[in-house]
Amino acid sequence: MLEAIRDALSIEMDADDRVVLLGQDIGKFGGIFRATDGLLAKFGDKRVIDMPLAEGAIIGSALGLALSGLRPVAEIQFLGFAQQAFHQIAQQVARMRHRSRGRFAASMVIRAPFGGGVRTPELHSDAIESQFAQAQGLKVIAPSSPYDAKGMLLSAIRDPDPVLFCEPLHGYRFIKGEVPSAAYVIDIGKANVVREGSDVTLIAWSAAVDLAMRAADVLSAESISAHVIDIRSLLPLDVDGLVVAAERTGRCVVIHEASLTAGFGAEIVATISRDAFYSLQAPIERVTAPDAPYPLAAAERMFIPGIESVVAAARRTLEVQ
Repeated sequence: MLEAIRDALSIEMDADDRVVLLGQDIGKFGGIFRATDGLLAKFGDKRVIDMPLAEGAIIGSALGLALSGLRPVAEIQFLGFAQQAFHQIAQQVARMRHRSRGRFAASMVIRAPFGGGVRTPELHSDAIESQFAQAQGLKVIAPSSPYDAKGMLLSAIRDPDPVLFCEPLHGYRFIKGEVPSAAYVIDIGKANVVREGSDVTLIAWSAAVDLAMRAADVLSAESISAHVIDIRSLLPLDVDGLVVAAERTGRCVVIHEASLTAGFGAEIVATISRDAFYSLQAPIERVTAPDAPYPLAAAERMFIPGIESVVAAARRTLEVQ
């Protein structure tokens, strides 16, 4: 996935001189995860810009560049650190089109990795994507595969509105897949069915999709057919695709790495309960992290959702007749 993201950045910088990158350590160092490795040498320091350790300054600078006609891609080293720039993202970036009555659009992307599975220190793995879902005017997307990461990042850079592009830390090097070398785009706001099934629907995004697929393999060994859908985009949410997936089985499990209370899974449950209520055969289950601060690395596996908890939740939906 890391290579797919770097490839997308390089392709779009080649194609459009307006695309510039900015963030902490993205130039000479190539990014903390090497997502921008080699791009400084290829495009120069006018287009790959090292910024200070100040998330608000990074996002505020990107907004200024966007208003000047460029298409900045700002990197925040970890999504948890984006809270230091929340005032810029929610109050400035997301509202710019509305505030200017359509005269100005903040055509920019904010890249930020998040999620567990790599034993990070405090704040680094926090899955706080739902906090940005109320920043009206901002699109929030979270790809789960290298193919989607490349296609959706290209779409995000070309989008006229600001996009928060959430990247799974676990997926950077542990999730692999075939990716075309040429440019291609994937529509933002379109969910993806990654596995067909008939007994229970597993709903996830980002790294939780890989977890759902592995849980589906376990369920298959028990003769339980799991339908797996990757919503890919939190805002805009593919409500029609979500409803179709829920209606397919009438039994749903929503999986995410954020805490239970006010996680985006609650929005999904509310949407399905409203638009697919008469198709439901059992209460919707949620498999999430607990309502607690992210733990030290040694306790991470007890905190983030695991295969066993997903399988157990799917079984519970099938127990209801």
